[in-house]
Formats: sequence, C-alpha cells, structure tokens
Amino acid sequence: MIYLEQNIDLYNNDIRAMLQAFFDNEKVSLVEADTRLSLQVQYTDDLDVETGVKRGGYVTYILADREGYRQSRTVVVDYYDKALARNPLKAGLYRLLSAYTGKSLPWGSLTGVRPAKIATAFLEQGRDEAQIIRHYTETCLAERQKAELCIEVARREQRLLADFDFKRDYCLYIGIPFCPSRCLYCSFTSYPISSYRGQVEAYLKALYSEMELVAEACREKRLVAVYIGGGTPSALSAEQLAKLVGRVKQLFSSSHLREFCVECGRPDSITEEKLAALKSAGVSRISINPQTMRDHTLSLIGRAHTPEQTIAAYRMARKAGFDNINMDMITGLPGEDIGDVRYTLSCLKELAPDSLTVHSLAIKRAANLKLELDRYGSLLQGSTNEMLQEVDRCARELSLFPYYLYRQKNIPGKLENVGYAAEGKECLYNVLIMEEKVDIMAVGAGASSKFVFHDENRIERVENVKNVDAYMERIGEMLSRKRRMFYEAGYGTVQPDAGRD
Repeated sequence: MIYLEQNIDLYNNDIRAMLQAFFDNEKVSLVEADTRLSLQVQYTDDLDVETGVKRGGYVTYILADREGYRQSRTVVVDYYDKALARNPLKAGLYRLLSAYTGKSLPWGSLTGVRPAKIATAFLEQGRDEAQIIRHYTETCLAERQKAELCIEVARREQRLLADFDFKRDYCLYIGIPFCPSRCLYCSFTSYPISSYRGQVEAYLKALYSEMELVAEACREKRLVAVYIGGGTPSALSAEQLAKLVGRVKQLFSSSHLREFCVECGRPDSITEEKLAALKSAGVSRISINPQTMRDHTLSLIGRAHTPEQTIAAYRMARKAGFDNINMDMITGLPGEDIGDVRYTLSCLKELAPDSLTVHSLAIKRAANLKLELDRYGSLLQGSTNEMLQEVDRCARELSLFPYYLYRQKNIPGKLENVGYAAEGKECLYNVLIMEEKVDIMAVGAGASSKFVFHDENRIERVENVKNVDAYMERIGEMLSRKRRMFYEAGYGTVQPDAGRD
C-alpha cells in the first residue's frame, strides 16, 4: 500500500500513475491532511508520499518509508499553469522515485495511454525529428528508442489518415461475446460457448436489431471499416457466422468500405467452412492469435489449443485466399521469460504473418489472473522492455513496421502494446479507434460507441450492458440509448423514443 497525502489535487492522476508505474500497480490510498497524525501510527506499509503546494509557485514532494527513509524534492513552477507545469512536476516526481527504487522506466515520466500523440502534434506544428526526440528524452525522460518509435508510429498514422473525411466517415464494431473457453488474463465480455450455445440465436436476433438501427441512422454517413470482435466470433457455427457477415453486407453500403476485419482469434475455433464463409462475404483481414507457442503456457492460461493447431489454422487461412492475416502474442505470460518470447517469435517468423500485434501482459481487475494472484503470483515475471525489443527486431526482419501504439494502466512498468504490419496491411480500425477522430458505432453486449463532436472538441460514449442475458432482455433500452445520442449528434434520420428511459 502507498499512502498519498496532498494539499492540492490538480495533478492527482499523474501522481498516482507515476507511483503505480514504479511500484507495479500497488494500491494508492489517499490520506486527508487533517487525519494524517491519527493514521500515522497505523502505517505498516512500504511508502508514504506527501505533495505540498505552497503559494509562491513551487511544489514539494516528500517521500518516506517505514524504515526511516525520507527525501524531498522541490519543483519551482507555476502549478496552476498546467500546460507549462505538468511535465516539470512529473519529471521531479520521477527523479525522486527513481532515486528511491533504483529503477529507470523506458517511458520516463510519460503516463498517458497514447504517447505517440505528442509526436503527432509536434509533426503537425512542423517540428523536426531532433526537436521531438529532445522533448521525449529531456523533458519526459524517456528512452531514445521510445521517442523514435513514437515518431515512426505518428508518421504512419498521418499517412493512413490523410484522405479520411472525419465528419462523414464512421466505423462499425460488432461484438460476439462467446469463446471456446475463458483465458486466465481475459477481462473482456466473454462467455463459454459450450454453456451458451442454446442462447446464441437469441443473442444474434438482438444484435441484428441493433445493427438495423445503426444502418438506418448512418445512411448519410460513409462506412469505412468493419471489425467483428469479441470474445471469439469464430466460436459461432459456420452457418451463424455466414449469416452474420451476410447481414452486414445486406444492411450496410460497402461503397466506401476499406476494410472488413474478423477476429477469429482462437485457432481451435477455425474451420475451412467458416473461412470460406468469411472470404465469400468480402472479409479482407482476419486474426489468428496464438499468444504463445509454448504448449505448457497455453494449458496454464486456459487456451484449449496447441501450437500445432495454430500452424494448421494459419495454413488453412492462406489456402482459403486470405492475404492479410494478423497474429497476436503476449509478452510476460505466467512462467515465461525472454527465452520463451524468442521461441514464440521464431515460430511466428516461419509463418510470416502480414501483421503482428504484441501485448504486454496487463493484470486487469476483472480477469481471473487478478483474482488468483496468490496462486499465480510466483510465475508472474511480467513483460520487460527487452522482450518488446525482441519483438521489434523480429517484426522488422519480417518487413513489418509499427503503425499503432498504446499503453494500459494495468501493465507492470507501464510498457506498451504495438501493432506491426507490412505496407498496406495495417488495420485501419485500430488506428481510427485509437485516434478518436471518427464515430465508432458499436453493437452487442459490452460494446461502447463513440460519438465525436468535432466542433466542440468532445467525445460522448454510449455503452451497452456487458451481461449477455441482460443485453437480450434490455435490448429496447440499448436501442433507446443510441436513438437519443443519434438525435443529439444530428443524425437526422432517427428520432429519440418519447418517454422511454
């Protein structure tokens, strides 16, 4: 436990994120200043942090632990000017924590989800590469490799988004919340298909009604990307999957469609019949996700397939005519070290996918891994920067280059997830949802739609309930929510339901 006391909370989120980056997501408890003395005798934890803001333009951090360590650092800055003060304040805390722990973080004092956004903004301002690298390395204390990665991602994103009409274009996400089994690390909306097979048709019926509303509302918009995710969409039967992709073609115009992706995901759910259905419907990109090629790890994390099935499914997809196949892998899985990562990469290199997405293991609150840390904690070494650099080297040897990048708060060390792709094989949906420049129409249990109000510089979300049974029972409510937002956002073909919640 880390106790945090502060007499002003302007930078509360940044301070918490920095503490959790150094102490692997340790819980941070806020202590009120006037209760500190009464609580002090109860402290049995490792760290106590105070932030004191004094009038006159400076901030003092005080760091203390139960062993008697106590250090402070003062940053002279106008703390009310967040645009100017934020980076120096974060750098000051970073240096204090780095001295205490002996750690240096690859991303330095950067705490945001989208670090490449800084490079994008600077490129748009006409800054040169040397200036951008100096900002990352000197102002944000990040490693040069991370700065160069951000610049490379930002340039690719700029090229990919150059000819979109952000106000007219939109993406469609379709959520299929069923899987062959639930993975240990998973926190997504996902239900075992074996238990829910009898409810799949009822779910699809509700899903189709939501798709119909979106199609009606978006008649004057341009659909540019479709992404069917989950869960594991290919957990559906071949007939159900064919009907789903056929319904997309029936309801939505494809005149501006640039990409149609389906997250097949689990190799043990893929068949020739399903691949044929996807191919005939015009699906242009699929994912086959091994996560690791170590048999014992797959068994440990609850993926009921083997490395051999991954290879067979990949070859089956190539034979079916798919020329844009992504493969996902996760670094930092329980029991795995850098040698295991290298082994998985050697196997994937032989297959030569068109894109490779690497995830640093995130220990999410809703995942079984988080709930059973006592059981698996000794096996969790976590992702390391060395692992990610191995992936980067392998991807480039395959002529795959980084095109999107994001970080998650539940990743120890706050490392990154990166998408690599061959030229022309990038996932546009991934870029568009990350950049939040176009509306994302999301349907299904747990789906979250994003409406971008460009003129007001704001984003509004409309979220569906996560529980499958609740989604089917309350589909009328889900439709009403969307109708209200369509109306607010100026989608002229849809009126809100009168008197409905």
